[in-house]
Amino acid sequence: PKLAPKAAALAARQKSAVAQGVSTKQIYVAKAENAKLWDVDGKEYVDFAAGIAVVNTGHRHPKVIAAARDQMDAFTHTSINVAPYESYIALAERLNRIAPVAGEKRTMFVTTGAEAVENAVKIARAATGRPGVIAFGGAFHGRTLLGMALTGKVVPYKKGFGPFPAEVYHAPFPKSFHGVTAEQALKGVRDLFANDVDPARIAAIIVEPVQGEGGFYPAPADFLKALRALCDEHGILLIGDEIQTGFARTGKMFALEHAGVTADIVTMAKGLAGGFPLSAVTARADLMDKVPVGGLGGTYAGSPVALAAAHAVLDVIEEEGLVARAAEIGKIMTDRLVAMSKKNEFSSIGDVRGLGAMVAMELVKDKVTKTPDKELTDKLVARAQEKGLILLTCGTGFNVIRLLAPLTIPMDD
Repeated sequence: PKLAPKAAALAARQKSAVAQGVSTKQIYVAKAENAKLWDVDGKEYVDFAAGIAVVNTGHRHPKVIAAARDQMDAFTHTSINVAPYESYIALAERLNRIAPVAGEKRTMFVTTGAEAVENAVKIARAATGRPGVIAFGGAFHGRTLLGMALTGKVVPYKKGFGPFPAEVYHAPFPKSFHGVTAEQALKGVRDLFANDVDPARIAAIIVEPVQGEGGFYPAPADFLKALRALCDEHGILLIGDEIQTGFARTGKMFALEHAGVTADIVTMAKGLAGGFPLSAVTARADLMDKVPVGGLGGTYAGSPVALAAAHAVLDVIEEEGLVARAAEIGKIMTDRLVAMSKKNEFSSIGDVRGLGAMVAMELVKDKVTKTPDKELTDKLVARAQEKGLILLTCGTGFNVIRLLAPLTIPMDD
């Protein structure tokens, strides 16, 4: 789309000042409120990205902003390692009560999703004395070196950045639309045990209950249950990556709840703090206790401002019934897309799927071959942007449109 004057000027400045490896849309935001953005040229957008599933409680929710402001009036940073604060302890208590982990729990905070994943693997290795980790094809676990190793999508996340840390293995993820059953995916894990690595060397299996970047494929409940049983059989820890699925997004507080499965370790970020950088790892207490004092932490780990915001986010989710609202929003989106997909003029919609308000449609050149249609996907996103709707893509074929509206979105929007 042709850029308006202020956006065009910023685009030129960006090109000459910012690393080109940082991918951006050319929507230069000036203001945001709940489910809408306004750019520097005054154009209004409905936001179906929510900062990539971050502002589940909407942009600038009044309670979240008030909590952050109050904290800024007290102190903004001491580092938890220097002078700890009650809000860190209190949020750990709250996550210990709700995280889908069995038994007594402990929680730690860091800043980004990738950091949460790195720390989850550190904890798993320390607790088991084993080095190996199994992830899945299409998975996304971050852009750090270990995060990239775990990620199962080469372009753009891994290409040119290797070598990666050793003892990371990938199994197929169940994708019913592409004929990969839960049984085949489990066989992929067992094949790793037969062909590549002794299960006694595997510390953890990390899984997204709904793949995010990989294409919004929900993991079937029977697959997650079987994965839990497989982990128990071999003394392997199950890490649930709830970074994109957490905090009411899927119509449950956490997506693992849909399957009735508990993990040994859960990673959280994105929706946790309503737009402030904060991530968490909650694990069984006996596992956390295996890590020596000083083995976990970081200068900005558990920002007081972000923690205050997170407390407000949890309050808002409960007070405004956002778990139920996610299911309601998801049904409206899914029903609409399914109805479209049944019309002849929309033969390009190969599949509609999701969980709660984590909804996607996969665009194909035809429904028989299911060949990804990246060109159509890009055109649709660009046309939506022209008309004032922000959409995101995902999928290893770059042909999936994902819908991630804030859970507080007004029904008119």
